[in-house]
Amino acid sequence: MASYDKISDGWYRVCPKRSSNRALITVKLPFSTLFRLKPMTDITPFANRLGKNIKHLMKWAKRNGIEAWRIYDRDIPQFPFAADVYGDRIHLQEYDTGWLMRPEEYEAWLAEVLEAVAFVTGFAPEQIHLKRRERQKGLQQYEKTGKTGDDFVITENGRKFWVNLDKYLDTGLFLDHRNTRKKVGETAAGKRFLNLFSYTGSFTVYAATDGAASSETVDLSNTYLDWAKRNFELNGINPEQHQIVRADVFQYLQNAAAEGKQFDLIVMDPPSFSNSKKMLDILDIQRDHKKLIDGAMNLLSSDGILYFSNNLRSFVLDDSVSEQYAVKDISKQSVPDDFRNKKIHQCWEIRKKA
Repeated sequence: MASYDKISDGWYRVCPKRSSNRALITVKLPFSTLFRLKPMTDITPFANRLGKNIKHLMKWAKRNGIEAWRIYDRDIPQFPFAADVYGDRIHLQEYDTGWLMRPEEYEAWLAEVLEAVAFVTGFAPEQIHLKRRERQKGLQQYEKTGKTGDDFVITENGRKFWVNLDKYLDTGLFLDHRNTRKKVGETAAGKRFLNLFSYTGSFTVYAATDGAASSETVDLSNTYLDWAKRNFELNGINPEQHQIVRADVFQYLQNAAAEGKQFDLIVMDPPSFSNSKKMLDILDIQRDHKKLIDGAMNLLSSDGILYFSNNLRSFVLDDSVSEQYAVKDISKQSVPDDFRNKKIHQCWEIRKKA
């Protein structure tokens, strides 16, 4: 049973008893009756939306065997957060809006947001991992935060992945491409698969566990290729059959074409921009996507499929791509149901014309 601590006349804070399995708690009373807040930090709309989302999505996630899913996606502009469940933890990201607040006001507001998340979800404060995200430049999404954190395993559609909620700005698994990963898995049986800008290799995990004949997983970062290797080991993937390749993707595409390599299924999900010193040149996806697509299509078998995606909001696919190839925009189908922001990425299915 929950206990009630009196704050002042007519106002009480509910202290739910947390179960041993950390189950989510259903709040039957309106949140506004539980907390008396300053008008400038009224947390009620945020808490109510969070509770509504959880009620709707928790059964959906359990039914689909998903342990990592989004419960709040900047639904209310005044609360610019993304909140994701990762097993028995929450990854809470605050997005930079440029708002100016006095430090003491900001700290009080943030504390009440954290208290609301803990209260509505039933997770203990130490299970909530807060991260502030600023506007990204270059490879910033792959950089260390200065924290260590710990690696742990989550399950998605029967596959297992190592994640870390603290060490890097991203967690090791992009949740917005869950549908695309599943689609790749469903079409991978017997195929030669190529994963470009592979990050931690999650697309390859799906392809390999669904019967891909072989694969190459290409990235320039040793850190993330080592992470991919651990994901492969976690899912029992044969490293001889499914190779990990450290290379600049532009150079890889040239070398693979010269070697006459062919693939039946290719995924390419590049960053919007990269000025990494490891690369031969700066990557600007709006400027360079035609070159990248042409390079990938040179390696694609006659009846193969390329899935090309990026998350640059202003991105426009060059008209010449649609003129040269058979292109289908699958963005609406590729963004999962738990993401309110349906423009978090764009995704296309590209084939050679008959």
